[in-house]
Amino acid sequence: MPRKARKPSRSGVYHIIMRGINRQVIFEDEEDKDQFLEILVKYKRISGFELYGYCLMDNHVHLLLKEGEESISKVMMRICSSYVYWYNWKYERCGHLFQERYKSENVENKRYFLTVLRYIHHNPLKAGIVQSVWDSRWTSIHEYVQHVSIVDIDRGLRLLSEDRKVAIYSFKEYMEESNADKCLEYEVKLSDLEVRDYLFSLGIESSSMLQQMDRDQRDVILSKVKEIKGVSLGQISRITGISKSVIYRAK
Repeated sequence: MPRKARKPSRSGVYHIIMRGINRQVIFEDEEDKDQFLEILVKYKRISGFELYGYCLMDNHVHLLLKEGEESISKVMMRICSSYVYWYNWKYERCGHLFQERYKSENVENKRYFLTVLRYIHHNPLKAGIVQSVWDSRWTSIHEYVQHVSIVDIDRGLRLLSEDRKVAIYSFKEYMEESNADKCLEYEVKLSDLEVRDYLFSLGIESSSMLQQMDRDQRDVILSKVKEIKGVSLGQISRITGISKSVIYRAK
């Protein structure tokens, strides 16, 4: 059955999700993420698109962009192909890395533009891998309030105020608001590396360390991990070496 054609955005603005095939990790380390950002910069110049926001998670990417001289399909083909070529060279592998077809949704109005921008920046927070929306290094949030590097911040800030100082203050307030934003339905699944990083942030340096804790302390940690969206009991068991039944009972 042929795929349904994407409906073009009247505004030219799209929210994009690229994810690893079979949910595999697409960024093994910080060098990989830096390389992906360099590719975005390269094709901003070549393809003429505007980039309003991004978030790099271990196994997926969010982008908010407006197509320019080239169509969104061509832009995404360029970005994906370039990164996969580099990734395969680095890790001495071959074959696909990204799920075959990126997901996208049209962003047609001011209110939804701001909603998507906040949703993207809240991704690490809602996944439970940071304590604050400002803690993640791999989103575009800091470019809006500090030093601009690769993001086109004017559109988003002008939607809040023509006065730049007022706009930045309003942006900070908006980003810090509790919300139930849901954009481009996507089942978030954290990678094992992200779960291990979260455990490390709780002071758990190894699975044996967790296993040797007394039951009450151990269960407090397990309860916190279970609360993270996108983490399954089987995944926690695999990472910690603790049985699913014990994890299930932890409160």
